[in-house]
Amino acid sequence: MLDIFIINWRNKMRQPLVVGNWKLNGNHQMVNQLILELRQELIGVDCNVAIAPPTVYLDQAADNLSGSCIALGAQDVDINKTGAFTGETSAHMLKDIGVKYIIIGHSERRTFHKESDSLIAEKFIAVKEAGLIPIMCIGETEAEKNAGDTQVVCKRQLDVVLKNVDVSCMLESAVIAYEPVWAIGTGTSATPNQAQFMHKFIREHIAQYSYEAANKVIIQYGGSVNSANATKLFAQPDIDGALVGGASLQAKNFAMIVKAASKNNMTSL
Repeated sequence: MLDIFIINWRNKMRQPLVVGNWKLNGNHQMVNQLILELRQELIGVDCNVAIAPPTVYLDQAADNLSGSCIALGAQDVDINKTGAFTGETSAHMLKDIGVKYIIIGHSERRTFHKESDSLIAEKFIAVKEAGLIPIMCIGETEAEKNAGDTQVVCKRQLDVVLKNVDVSCMLESAVIAYEPVWAIGTGTSATPNQAQFMHKFIREHIAQYSYEAANKVIIQYGGSVNSANATKLFAQPDIDGALVGGASLQAKNFAMIVKAASKNNMTSL
């Protein structure tokens, strides 16, 4: 019964979202050129699109994106609003320069900066309190996958937020990005069936807290998404777009991914 309920809501309530995570890449000239090319490539697309350049270029990117269909995202955020926190950037500061989405909990932050589930939950709340949209990344490592712990890991990463907030309220205008760590930057993506299985699991787990939230929340796939595999991924009923890494640094490749989401959105109506 739950499966039918979720699928019936898909076309009416969930607009696909494709986000380009530029990571530690870019320079002044590249930001100008890539955004110019993206604006030309993405005219008329029927899905939500955003890019997340490095923090130092966000203000420049905001100027270049003005009047376009492309929203601005940030790659990370601090949990504090203001104060003696050298080198950090608050959600309110990011909002002030036009940021709409903030990526939190990316596996690279979890691994290299030792970010805990509880810290990521605090970031989620800080982003929501600022009136912005968190993109919360979850996903298992190769070792966890091989041990058969994929669902356990993803459930744990979700529950640290779901058990401590009003789910119906806090997942309104929120995004979950399922990114299996073993697929990020490796060139080896999860198959459409593997990705769909986990997206369905995630949605059903959220539904245990709130059916309404489960049907509304955008669940993206991330991990070696490219123009060759995007169409089949987006054809899956519970995959609502993608968080794209390396392929987002080339305008034509990123545009092809966005157009695949846009085409699937139009054909599913």
